[in-house]
Amino acid sequence: MAENWRLLRTGFNNAFANMAIDEAVLISRTQGSVQNTIRFYRWKPSAVSLGFSQQAEKEVEVDACKKLGIDLVRRPTGGGAVYHDSGGELTYSIIVDLSAVPSDLILSYSHLCGGIILACEELGLKAQLSFDETGRQCPNITIDGKKISGGAQTRRGNALLQHGTILLDSNLETMTKILKMGRPNPCMPLERLESKVTTLRLVLGKPVSFERTEDCMKMGFQQALNMTLCEKALTSTELRLASELQLSKYQTTDWNLRR
Repeated sequence: MAENWRLLRTGFNNAFANMAIDEAVLISRTQGSVQNTIRFYRWKPSAVSLGFSQQAEKEVEVDACKKLGIDLVRRPTGGGAVYHDSGGELTYSIIVDLSAVPSDLILSYSHLCGGIILACEELGLKAQLSFDETGRQCPNITIDGKKISGGAQTRRGNALLQHGTILLDSNLETMTKILKMGRPNPCMPLERLESKVTTLRLVLGKPVSFERTEDCMKMGFQQALNMTLCEKALTSTELRLASELQLSKYQTTDWNLRR
């Protein structure tokens, strides 16, 4: 009989609240007070998230973010800097007991990312899993060789947090202005980025709604992970803890910029 997991649909939050919520759920899972959980969410305003060990000035045009009203936050997970487009990206997080995934890092990514590949299949697309060429061992999901989804993990106690993105219709031009992507010059040509990154709208040739994408993701994760998702809400403890983490950690300069 399939196990029941919790599904959270938390909609729009700013960058600091989004990261605080993910960590609050992770803490609650380590304490055994909540079920294994999958969360779907979005960002308002648009944001850049840094990997845990990254230096902001090396990865992001910080002044450009300020001018464009784009939040900058550091994730609790590794990986590279990510642009989260308010109008074009769906983000997921998976918070589970370690017993639910293979102990090997690469195999755990393959296991959890299976849900995204199946979601793409439901949309009529053939997706493949590969790993970051920089050696960070972070997963990329590609369609026709172009990245449409990425993810990163952290492990704490007996639990794991993986969060990642799927691009529906991201503003790639803005992405070129704010992410340095290892380049010394301040602007990557849009054509070069378009050769590496794609969106559901581009590969389908038409827009796809967030509701449809969430439904496909739900189906994909249920099938890949052999469980049933039951829609619930954050607990009062998680809400309180997320509020505390947002104020004391995620919206502070100490956490976001000093490395």
